[in-house]
Amino acid sequence: MRDRAKRRALAAVVLVALVGCAPAIARVAANGLAYSSASAQVVQRQPQAGSCHARGSGLYSRPDARCTPGALNPAVSQSTIGATICRRGWTKGARPPESVTEPEKRASMRAYGDGTGTSRFEYDHLVPLELGGAANDPRNLWPEPDYPGGASGFYLNPKDELENALKRLVCSGRIALSQAQHAIAADWVAAYRRYG
Repeated sequence: MRDRAKRRALAAVVLVALVGCAPAIARVAANGLAYSSASAQVVQRQPQAGSCHARGSGLYSRPDARCTPGALNPAVSQSTIGATICRRGWTKGARPPESVTEPEKRASMRAYGDGTGTSRFEYDHLVPLELGGAANDPRNLWPEPDYPGGASGFYLNPKDELENALKRLVCSGRIALSQAQHAIAADWVAAYRRYG
């Protein structure tokens, strides 16, 4: 009898703990990417210095999937693309201010071991804002190498070309938003070969 009472008491404690933790459990999209609740107005904590390692190098560098798996904006879905990502100028309102992203970029560069030369890196959204990526979640941002050249002073890298191509495909209805988000988060280089 005493063991049964102990088990019931333990089960009650576990149930209360689980119910209490329910809001902290992340919502996940059908494509496996987490929805973000990170504020675009608050500097977010980045992974520990030296804990992230880019895959590959140079122009086709990819983020560490443990540190930067991608994350989504919960306001963007297949049913809202007409009012969000497919509406001209929408991403301007979704982008965090530099006062937030600059300290995050430096911390992210330390996490990836990229030194201190911030001008050589773009603080890039793995799932871009144009595809409903989270605006200011460390799971969706990383220091992507940038390259000099072109009229703007920097080379339009292949990932930027892919982002534009995928947005066109999504907004024209040729592929689903979820498919585009998954493709770019899983391996943007492979997605570039397929869609870029």
